[in-house]
Amino acid sequence: MSAVSGRIAIIGDGAMGTVCAIMMAENGQQARLWSAFPDAADRLAANRENKTFLPGKMLPDGVEVTGRDAEIFQDAELAISAVPTQFMRSVWERLFEHVPPEMPICSVAKGIENDTLLRPTQILQDVLAAGAGRCVAALSGPSIAPEVANHLPATVTIASVDQDLARRVQQMISRPYFRVYTNPDLVGVEVAGATKNVIAIAAGILDGLEMGANAKAALVTRGLSEITRLGVAMGARAETFAGLAGAGDLITTCISPIGRNRSFGEAVGRGSAVADALAATESVVEGVPTTRSVVELAARHNVEMPITQAVFDVLFEGKTPNEAIAELMTRPLKAEA
Repeated sequence: MSAVSGRIAIIGDGAMGTVCAIMMAENGQQARLWSAFPDAADRLAANRENKTFLPGKMLPDGVEVTGRDAEIFQDAELAISAVPTQFMRSVWERLFEHVPPEMPICSVAKGIENDTLLRPTQILQDVLAAGAGRCVAALSGPSIAPEVANHLPATVTIASVDQDLARRVQQMISRPYFRVYTNPDLVGVEVAGATKNVIAIAAGILDGLEMGANAKAALVTRGLSEITRLGVAMGARAETFAGLAGAGDLITTCISPIGRNRSFGEAVGRGSAVADALAATESVVEGVPTTRSVVELAARHNVEMPITQAVFDVLFEGKTPNEAIAELMTRPLKAEA
């Protein structure tokens, strides 16, 4: 499989989009990084440093920056969608007229769209009216952007029903410090990436309450069990949830001191109001809107997800973290499954 010969379009100038641009440039690819805000694009192009989301890391010469919609896909053979899930639809509707009709797209977003309950690649297919000619993929796994930018070892997976596309992206973005596996289970990889953010909020709440290591181990284990149940009910493979996109990403998100979702949950556990904890971060906390979507998916597929429901009750129903934990701990006793 030969490397991509044309330019790569990266949609979204957040931390992960910036890291993807850097890695592709390191591999000799020509990357064009797009910001939804022309002023921000001009600053990034001039400073060569994403001071908001990835301070201290300079863009290589192989990365071009633009805020002009008509430019982003010129000479592009592949696009990376690095837009948070809840903004994907509006961004791709904005860019629709410029998207080449058969250009493949790889999503690095982790979430489920509110109301439609679509996964990121499904949003792309919906907005772009994708037929058989457009291939989509999803890159996911334990890959906290600042660590990757510092060349700390990370291993992820790329999923697509088109394994040629998966191998193409694998070759394009792999680095000595960034190992990429392929996986045919697109549903499982995307469901795992979305749902782990909900469990990470719960992990942060436990940290904020200083509930200890035993509680967090139980949370991660039982959280993995319930998100696996949902994934399988949606057509995913159970094995995917034991892999990098499932257990791997879940562990990282629940223990990293800089993870957005865990840090948000910790603030809530310490007593901050949900709105105040959200306002305190410049990044999008994907797990908050995703919690609402996952509760709806669980009801649709008749899957019991008590931890997710508890997070929902804290975020949207006014229940205190201590009340939610007490209810989880006093549920009827049963066999482990």
